[in-house]
Amino acid sequence: MRPAFSILFFTVLVGAAQGLVCTLALAVLLDIGLAPGLLRWALGLAELLLAAGLAASFMHLGHKGRAWRAVLMWRSSWMSREVILLPLFIALVALWWLALQSGAGAPWSWLLPLLALSGALALWYCTAMIYACLRFIEEWAHPLTIVNFTLIGLSSGLVLACALAALAGQPHTVQTLGRYALPVTLAAWAARGQTLRRNAGIRHASNLQTATGIRSGTLVQKSMGMSAGSFNTREFFHGASPAALQNMRRGFLLLAFVLPASLLAWGLASGALWPWWLAVLVQAPGLLAERWFFFAQARHPQNLYYQTVS
Repeated sequence: MRPAFSILFFTVLVGAAQGLVCTLALAVLLDIGLAPGLLRWALGLAELLLAAGLAASFMHLGHKGRAWRAVLMWRSSWMSREVILLPLFIALVALWWLALQSGAGAPWSWLLPLLALSGALALWYCTAMIYACLRFIEEWAHPLTIVNFTLIGLSSGLVLACALAALAGQPHTVQTLGRYALPVTLAAWAARGQTLRRNAGIRHASNLQTATGIRSGTLVQKSMGMSAGSFNTREFFHGASPAALQNMRRGFLLLAFVLPASLLAWGLASGALWPWWLAVLVQAPGLLAERWFFFAQARHPQNLYYQTVS
């Protein structure tokens, strides 16, 4: 599949915001002891990330004025459910921020974090199911897709929360949240690695021989058979070489998981604050690379005919 950069930014930004909101909600519900100023600041940043992700998603639309029609198929479409749930989640985070600003007490002090946590989990499920429900794309049609979206989002949100606490000069909060950030990042790494191993071993039901009816074992496609590009070649074929895919795979594993986990461990062991911000700066491009690979690795069945450029 061809990765659309608007969707890459949407999923990464919104996923990090969801992870940050989940971290803040759990910290409040478990009484970890976040400073009120840090909580408001972090919620405001999460709201900005959500708004930026929503804006990025609009760039993917051909007719932006018809975006409202996306909600009409909510009974059967996971994308429609995501389109409905995302603005509701944004409004819920804004309501929580306003309640903190106004000094509202119980029951809002526990009800809004609980609702925000539930909304983030539901939004992850809807987003992941957009891809996991596509049975004809075998790389996506698996429960690991949901697990990866959730764990990677939680990891990025936890790392960001630790960095914000470090910037606010709260080493105790950094150490407390860091004890969760490291194992979640390692779990996200393990789940993504399992997905890579699974996808590498997929035996696709269809191949070039079954698609053409030519049973020769030496059948090789040399060209797309077109003199110019088409919708099929633009939307379902990324054009990257196997070597480029392999390099992207190594790159996102290093940047999204290995280096951040190493920096988190360093920060926990040394008590220094700078590794937490460095982890955010390293992980951000790694998350974009991971999401690019997620789309590029998926083999649409139509590419049995359009898999080779020349």
